[in-house]
Amino acid sequence: MPVPWFLLSLALGRSPVVLSLERLVGSQDATHCSPGLSCHLWDSDILCLPGDIVPAPGPVLAPTHLQTELVLRCQKETDCDLCLRVAVHLAVHGHWEEPEDEEKFGGAADSGVEEPRNASLQAQVVLSFQAYPTARCVLLEVQVPAALVQFGQSVGSVVYDCFEAALGSEVRIWSYTQPRYEKELNHTQQLPDCRGLEVRNSIPSCWALPWLNVSADGDNVHLVLNVSEEQHFGLSLYWNQVQGPPKPRWHKNLTGPQIITLNHTDLVPCLCIQVWPLEPDSVRTNICPFREDPRAHRNLWQAARLRLLTLQSWLLDAPCWLPAEAALCWRAPGGDPCQPLVPPLSWENVTVDKVLEFPLLKGHPNLCVQQVNSSEKLQLQECLWADSLGPLKDDVLLLETRGPQDNRSLCALEPSGCTSLPSKASTRAARLGEYLLQDLQSGQCLQLWDDDLGALWACPMDKYIHKRWALVWLACLLFAAALSLILLLKKDHAKAAARGRAALLLYSADDSGFERLVGALASALCQLPLRVAVDLWSRRELSAQGPVAWFHAQRRQTLQEGGVVVLLFSPGAVALCSEWLQDGVSGPGAHGPHDAFRASLSCVLPDFLQGRAPGSYVGACFDRLLHPDAVPALFRTVPVFTLPSQLPDFLGALQQPRAPRSGRLLERAEQVSRALQPALDSYFHPPGTPAPGRGVGPGAGDGT
Repeated sequence: MPVPWFLLSLALGRSPVVLSLERLVGSQDATHCSPGLSCHLWDSDILCLPGDIVPAPGPVLAPTHLQTELVLRCQKETDCDLCLRVAVHLAVHGHWEEPEDEEKFGGAADSGVEEPRNASLQAQVVLSFQAYPTARCVLLEVQVPAALVQFGQSVGSVVYDCFEAALGSEVRIWSYTQPRYEKELNHTQQLPDCRGLEVRNSIPSCWALPWLNVSADGDNVHLVLNVSEEQHFGLSLYWNQVQGPPKPRWHKNLTGPQIITLNHTDLVPCLCIQVWPLEPDSVRTNICPFREDPRAHRNLWQAARLRLLTLQSWLLDAPCWLPAEAALCWRAPGGDPCQPLVPPLSWENVTVDKVLEFPLLKGHPNLCVQQVNSSEKLQLQECLWADSLGPLKDDVLLLETRGPQDNRSLCALEPSGCTSLPSKASTRAARLGEYLLQDLQSGQCLQLWDDDLGALWACPMDKYIHKRWALVWLACLLFAAALSLILLLKKDHAKAAARGRAALLLYSADDSGFERLVGALASALCQLPLRVAVDLWSRRELSAQGPVAWFHAQRRQTLQEGGVVVLLFSPGAVALCSEWLQDGVSGPGAHGPHDAFRASLSCVLPDFLQGRAPGSYVGACFDRLLHPDAVPALFRTVPVFTLPSQLPDFLGALQQPRAPRSGRLLERAEQVSRALQPALDSYFHPPGTPAPGRGVGPGAGDGT
C-alpha cells in the first residue's frame, strides 16, 4: 500500500525518515486514473513547449493540484531505485456552448450530431521534471465521461509511475494542459538521501556511499569523509542557485578517508557539497550545511559587488540569491554619509544577476548606489560612476520639486538636510543660494534626472572656492614665514635637546586584560625620552593597511632611525613563536584585522636566524606571568628582561647605544613601576578576588 500523504510529508522534510515504500516491479512507465476516468500514457519523453494561455470556448479539463509520493522501482528484491510518483488532480473549467464543437468533445468527432451534454471531455496533461543534471517531459491523455462532468468541481486524478531521480536531489515538477488553458502548476520535491532511507539495503548505490560530516574548529570548517581505506570518490563544492544550474567552485577525485579544511571566509549560505563514489551510475549526495550560518551571511555581503552596465542600468553580482532594496544616494567630498535620494527616487527591489534601471539623464561620480537587506540594514554601497568619471567633485545637488499649476521649489542637499533656496540659513548652500539659482537659470548646472514630479541638478562649486583662493594663499605664505622664523630661533635649542629613541612594541593579544597591561607599559615609556609605536594606538591605520603592511612600515622606520624593536613575550606569543619555529608558517588561521604580532613573525624570525637581531631587538616579559626560560632559545640571543623587577636594566637597554647611563635611570624605573602597578594588580588580582600584596615581583613596590 502507498505511504499515507501525511506520513509522506514527514518523510520528505528537512530530516527525512521513510518507514516503508511501495515497490514497483519492472522498468516501464505507466499511468492509471480515478474510477470512471480513462487515461493513456502517450509518450514518456517529449519536448516541453508550454506556449501561451489560450481562451477556452467551452468546458475544459485543467490541473488543479499536484501530489507526490516516493516509491521503489525494483528489478529484484535488492536492486531498486528511488522513484517519484505524481498524481495530478483535474477539474472542469468553463461552460457548455450551444453550438457543437467537434474538436472539444471526443464522442462527436464523426457526425457532429451527438449532443455536447452526452459527449466526453478529454485533455492532454504534460508533466515536466527537472532534477540536475537531467530533465524530462511526459504526455498523459485523460478522458472524462459527460456523466461525471460537474462545472468547477474535481473529476478525479491521473497518476504517473514514475520519475527516477538521484538520491538527495531536488526535483522541480511542472504540470499544464496542452493547449494550455490555465497557469501551470509547479512543485519542488527534495528527495531523501541514503541516510534518510531505512530501505537503503535495497538500493545498491547506497552500499558504498561516502558519509560526510561537517565540523567547526575555530575559524576553520572541516569536511570529514568517513569512507573505507583506499576507496576512491569525488568531492565537489558548488553554489546552489535559486534560478539556473549550480555554479561549480571546486572539484577533486580523492582516496578515503579524508578531512578537507575550508577557511571560514569561503562560507556562503548557498555553498553546497556533493560527494559520490567513483563508480558507474553512483549516487551523488548533496548537502548545504551553511544556509543558517551567520558567518556565511556576512561573507555573502562582503563578496557582493555592484556592476555598472550602461548609464541607467546596473546589476548585483553575488554567489547566492539576495533579497534586498536599493536606492541612489549622493556622496559629497569630506567623508559625509551618502544621502539617499528618496524621495524623489524610490527604493527598488533588487536580486542577484537581475538588471535594475534608474532613469538617469547623465552620470556623476558623486552618485552612488546603496543597498539594504530586508531588515533595513545598510549592507553595500558603491559609487559606480566614479570609475569612469573620476573622483568625487565638490558639487552641490539641487532637488527640484514640481507641483500643480507649474509651481516648483528648489532645495540644496547638504549633510544637515535639504536647504530651501533662497534661504537665510547659515549653511554654505544658503550663503551661495542666489549664485546657485543664477547658475541653474544660465544652464551651468548638469541635469541628472527629470520627470513630471521633479528633477535633479548638479551645480559646480569650484569657482566660488577659487574666488577665496588668493586670500587663502596669502595667509599660507604668512604662516609659512612665521613658522620658518620660529624654527630658526629654536634650531640651536633643538640640537641640544636629546632626541628620544624610537621603540616598536610587539605583543600577542592574548586577552583584553593583557592588552590593558601592554597599554599601561607603552604609556609609561612615552613619559621617558622614547617614541613608542604600538598597534593599540594605530588600529585605524592597521585596519586600512593590513597587519603585514603596517608592521613592515613601522619596523623599517624604527630600524632606519636607529631604534629598537621590543618583543613582549606572553604565553600566547611563545606559542606562536614555537609554531613558527616548528612549521615555518604563521600558525592556524588567517591574520586577524589587528594581529600585528602574528604578521611580524615572517620578518622578525629571519633577523634572528641571520644574526641581525642583537642591538636592534630586546625581549621582555612580566613577572609571575612568564619565566624567561620559557622563551624559545633563538629569541634569547638578545637580552630578555622581566618586568618590573628588571626595569632599570630594561630602560638602560632602550637608550641610544652610545648614550651614557643617566643617574636618573632608577628614578625613571620607579616612575614606570608606579604607572604599571595598577594594571598589574588588575591583571593578576581582578576585582572581587583578594590580593596578597601590591608588589608584583622583586622591587615592584620600592622603585627598584
